[in-house]
Amino acid sequence: MDRYDFVVIGAGSGGVRAARVAAQAGARVAVLEDRYLGGTCVNVGCVPKKLYVYGSSFWETWTDARGYGWDASAISFDWPTLRDNKVREITRLNGIYDQLLSKAGAELILGRGRILSPQQVEVAGRILETERILIATGGWPNRPDMPGIDLTKTSNEIFDLERLPDSILVVGGGYIAVEFAGIFAGLGVHTTLSYRGPQILKEFDREIVDGLLEELRRKGIDVRLNHRLFGFHKSADGIGVDHSDADTLNVQEVLMAVGRSPNTEELGLDNTQVQTRPDGTIIVNSVFQTHEPSVYAVGDVTGTTQLTPVALAEGMALAKYLFAGAADARVDYAQIPTTIFSQPNIGTLGLSEEAVRAKGLRARVYTSRFRPMKHTLSGREEHSIFKLIVDDTSDAILGLHLLAADAGEILQGFAVAVKAGATKAQFDMTIGIHPTAAEELVTMREPTRLIP
Repeated sequence: MDRYDFVVIGAGSGGVRAARVAAQAGARVAVLEDRYLGGTCVNVGCVPKKLYVYGSSFWETWTDARGYGWDASAISFDWPTLRDNKVREITRLNGIYDQLLSKAGAELILGRGRILSPQQVEVAGRILETERILIATGGWPNRPDMPGIDLTKTSNEIFDLERLPDSILVVGGGYIAVEFAGIFAGLGVHTTLSYRGPQILKEFDREIVDGLLEELRRKGIDVRLNHRLFGFHKSADGIGVDHSDADTLNVQEVLMAVGRSPNTEELGLDNTQVQTRPDGTIIVNSVFQTHEPSVYAVGDVTGTTQLTPVALAEGMALAKYLFAGAADARVDYAQIPTTIFSQPNIGTLGLSEEAVRAKGLRARVYTSRFRPMKHTLSGREEHSIFKLIVDDTSDAILGLHLLAADAGEILQGFAVAVKAGATKAQFDMTIGIHPTAAEELVTMREPTRLIP
């Protein structure tokens, strides 16, 4: 029987980071993976998604170029080139993850790990004896139980379509649905975005989301809110959609982006004291320990903020806590910046205006809505929104929200300042870089409104 100090189930961002740090600290580590190295982010998430966002944005870039004197009349797009180049890049990244583990001294075993007991894991016909187990298996796309669901695809399959469809229905109101709607629309696909509720991106600042909705519709995306789907069927044109609106809706592809669930199927949790919430996420304490003392969990499978950098931070903190003597290793979940790679991007940090009002806080709201300088010549009707929410007593930044091209690049630097406790007065003291969009955040002097 093989013996280890640490067996990690899942070679995604959190699992690989924990395994590397533990191995570098001298632990004997095995990493089990049954699908692909790098997890969702590298293979069917952030990395390929952003490559496709880049690819889908060139049409607008070339269109914009005409206002600057460029003749951009001869334009064509080849889907297989984008798709296959993406595959090559992901294969390269898979190799890097393999090297990271091997150089750290961790052993990679291909196969689905199954927990047999608090100290035993079975994989690929082997039984591994271990002092500690880490579950880092991430999430899996939901597929609702409805007629014709087998005709649809999830984010696992959508990156590798044989051909680019002429039309697509994207179902969902979260960031995955919004991002893919922008991608396909940018590639020239007639795109319908369907959401059953009254508002997409419901956890984000409403003023920013309403601005994005305007831009999505301006780009030709058919956004349908309060839209109910009853099922799908094969039609002469591809896939017929049974839905609540009066019109006939036929598309060539359907993407179901209706959330993700923890990837714990056949993991053997029932052989431990690990406890889960009603949604299946694993309950852990502040050091990522489950109710089974030898079993830990990090990343999306625990139901924390589902972001790759969060999983990385959790994996790092856990490994330092267990194997590097860092008894105080923790993850600070306050003021986590995030970006939706919609077109234009949404960048957000801290509380939305709605959350500030719900908490009964007194605050000043500063907003700036403007047409980016680039489009004064391009002729494109696209607007940016920059928004600061400031505590009226302490002058601290409660929320910072952007709707703008490259919002993520802008937000990262400001997130450091906010994390360090920067106040609105310190923003005002900072000299802006002119002409840039980012300077709006240090030049807004008069509040747009007060809360309450």
